[in-house]
Amino acid sequence: MKQAFSLLYNETACFFYNMKITFLGTGTSYGVPVIGCECSVCTSSNPKDKRFRSSVLVEIKNKRILIDVSPDFRQQMMPLDFHKIDGVLLTHEHYDHVGGIDDLRSFGEFGKIDIYAESNVVDALRHRIPYCFTTHKYAGIPNLELLEIDTNPFYIEGVKIVPIRVFHHRLPILGFRIDNFAYLTDVKTVPETELDKLKDLDVLVVSSLRINEHISHQNLEQAIELIHKIKPKKAYLTHLSHQMGLHDIVEQELEDSISIAYDNMTLTI
Repeated sequence: MKQAFSLLYNETACFFYNMKITFLGTGTSYGVPVIGCECSVCTSSNPKDKRFRSSVLVEIKNKRILIDVSPDFRQQMMPLDFHKIDGVLLTHEHYDHVGGIDDLRSFGEFGKIDIYAESNVVDALRHRIPYCFTTHKYAGIPNLELLEIDTNPFYIEGVKIVPIRVFHHRLPILGFRIDNFAYLTDVKTVPETELDKLKDLDVLVVSSLRINEHISHQNLEQAIELIHKIKPKKAYLTHLSHQMGLHDIVEQELEDSISIAYDNMTLTI
């Protein structure tokens, strides 16, 4: 049986932490269950086998930073306290990672929301949802601003963000490091030149689509190889499809330092 990892503390037991991570969604673009599928995962009664599209909320230094805005964003945020979002980081422009941007409108109550993305992602968003970024805003549209980034570090309200270049098959996309936490989703390969940015992590979250090979995503074996190369103290797998298998079964087959993330899971570091 896997043992608890001593670095991470339950919030009810420890009120002093540097960072809190909430997994808003841990599924692939289809979500789990998949519409029309009757496999053992999609018909499972275990809540850990129900997965919204992937996104995380990072809370650090009294700031809230959202990584990706999935089409399930509204449902993901409903159970949480309604507070300001201080910045949004986008990994890439695929719909399962940006489809909930319009639902940021409610958080405009706290003021403008900055969205940080590479130039190609900015262009894609201006084309897909131009009304969100028009110069002449009208009542009811989200209060958003697109800010272009590259692979150089930058700051959100005093929080250092380190972009990590990774590849989603041939598409260059971004992962992000915040303090001793890193989030890499939709990864197929990570250039050797980027590995220095991932040294000395307490927690690494990395995508692992399924057991079998995939052209643009790591499978389980490849994700574990990457984790062994980076050597974080603890790693969590996300962006899982129903083809990965049942949470509880796969979880027990992993080494103690690797776990499967699930929706609504929280980590405190």
